[in-house]
Amino acid sequence: MRISKARSRAKTEALYKLPLVLEPQPEGGYTVTCPLLPELITEGDTAQEAIQHVAEALAALLDAYKSLGRPIPAALKQGQTRAPVWLETIVAVA
Repeated sequence: MRISKARSRAKTEALYKLPLVLEPQPEGGYTVTCPLLPELITEGDTAQEAIQHVAEALAALLDAYKSLGRPIPAALKQGQTRAPVWLETIVAVA
């Protein structure tokens, strides 16, 4: 029995619920930071692009924590992938 790539990925992904601050920059674009993880900083030319970069930045930060032997902050809640998750997001409409 063959498992689809999407289903296989869903079994291994972890969902983290974290607050984000989206800040417009004077020169254009946006910066995203997280009050729970001061080291998490990313950016993008548009709001949507900046938000999309958060997953990559979080993955890199979690790898760094692991490499340094640092615990993940307790306030960073990992959601269950099988349960509904309340999500607020930003949607850009041109």
